[in-house]
Amino acid sequence: MQKESKYLIVIAGATASGKSALAVELAKKLNTVVISADSRQFFREMSIGTAKPTQQEMEGVPHYFIDSHSITEPYSVGDFERDVLQLLGKLFAEQDVVIMAGGSGLYFRAVCHGVDDFPETNPENRRSLQQLIAEQGLEGLQQLLLEKDPEYYRKVDLNNPQRIIRALEVCLSSGKPYSSFRTGETKERPFTCLKIGLEWDREALYRRIDRRVDDMMAKGLLNEARNLFALRYLNALQTVGYQELFEYLEGKISLETAVELIKRNSRRYAKRQLTWLRKEPDVNWFNAGETATINAFLQQQMHKTH
Repeated sequence: MQKESKYLIVIAGATASGKSALAVELAKKLNTVVISADSRQFFREMSIGTAKPTQQEMEGVPHYFIDSHSITEPYSVGDFERDVLQLLGKLFAEQDVVIMAGGSGLYFRAVCHGVDDFPETNPENRRSLQQLIAEQGLEGLQQLLLEKDPEYYRKVDLNNPQRIIRALEVCLSSGKPYSSFRTGETKERPFTCLKIGLEWDREALYRRIDRRVDDMMAKGLLNEARNLFALRYLNALQTVGYQELFEYLEGKISLETAVELIKRNSRRYAKRQLTWLRKEPDVNWFNAGETATINAFLQQQMHKTH
């Protein structure tokens, strides 16, 4: 496979920024497929709260890594890297361009640049950490991370329980700090990554997020959360849209408050996503809706090397 002739177009951006719609539009134009790099859309049991594209929205474009796993199966960023590279090997044997879209920056970074090699973790540790979050909440996890790996504690998004649990699993299984395994070395890939970032005026993006939450509630997000309530301590469910409704179902807050919290926490999540993405050196930013400009940029980049 010649690196110059194979392209992975990555569409990144905050939640509700229109990544899925652009991915489908480009895939139809380039006659290719879409790989989801959204770490929550993998899970079959979570549909409404993860804003999975519907069959209608996919418009006949094949999508990979949507409904590919159960929330009861542990699935790490390292697993995703391995599986996507294997899939890309097959896809690139038949086509020159593949599209990847999603808001989980760490996941597309893993595919484009590689992730560090972490030791095997013990499933028992995950269960004890889920017990800890059930009894002491996020603060219990944060405190344990501060004890086990103060260096990573200073760097990690402390509002992201999945990231903290992952780090603690490594700490507890290896007896060493998670940060000691982070080398940050870039791995060579036999394809070129072209990263597109979607920008919005902040107020317009926040309005889109609020509308999306109202739409999710109308589609039955509360019922979806109710069906998952017994599994609420699983890692995959430590996430915006579900945690707030679990609090309502536990009788801690009103439904109205839960919905307002989902909107607020989704806006905060979007802000964190954009902060993370802006630190990535090779993201090319475009205003959302500038499809013609994005198309022209991609054509120019892909023709450069020929």
